Amino acid sequence: MDTKIADFGCGPGLYAARLAKRGANVTGIDFSMRSIEYAKDVAAREQLNISYVNQNYLEFETKDRFDLVLMIMCDFCALSPAQRKGLLSKFHKILEPSGSVLLDVHSLSAFEQREEAATYEVNQLNGFWTPNKYYGFLNTFKYDEEKVVLDKYTIIESGHTRQVYNWLQYFAPEDLEREFVEAGFFIKGIYSDVAGNPYNRKSSEFAVIGNRT
Repeated sequence: MDTKIADFGCGPGLYAARLAKRGANVTGIDFSMRSIEYAKDVAAREQLNISYVNQNYLEFETKDRFDLVLMIMCDFCALSPAQRKGLLSKFHKILEPSGSVLLDVHSLSAFEQREEAATYEVNQLNGFWTPNKYYGFLNTFKYDEEKVVLDKYTIIESGHTRQVYNWLQYFAPEDLEREFVEAGFFIKGIYSDVAGNPYNRKSSEFAVIGNRT
């Protein structure tokens, strides 16, 4: 039987495609329609066994049960405590009894390297926010007690100004483990990255494998 994998925040399907080529039955979920359309084109062209869902993964529901849930690129860090709790509960629900979660997060070492700052740039982030000319301001705030960083973007274009708040949680392994245990998992392994390299506290990220209890 094929291994069934759910890739939360699959983006353009980079991991989903690799896993499908190894024989896995993959479901990818992402809110970006452009990413999902690209991923579907690749899957169709290469005849890969992947089902893509264009949806906010916080709202994703399914009767399928999976052997493995992935959440890669530190997506977990952008969620509030309540959202993280709800998502771990969802993972527990959709996993087979022996199923696992693999996800990565920003570390406290990375938090220590972040600094409060204010920057400005024309067409900030290489035009990421809009194809029109705009002025981008970035204000970075650190909250030491909570180990949270806020990147506040202000995008000013002709006749329109908007602000985007990007909150990022940084973790110690024991803090992440506590959230997993509360959701009904035990930590099987901690690594410096999703490739499985040995854990190092100086790594800017770390990955965990949590097994359903």
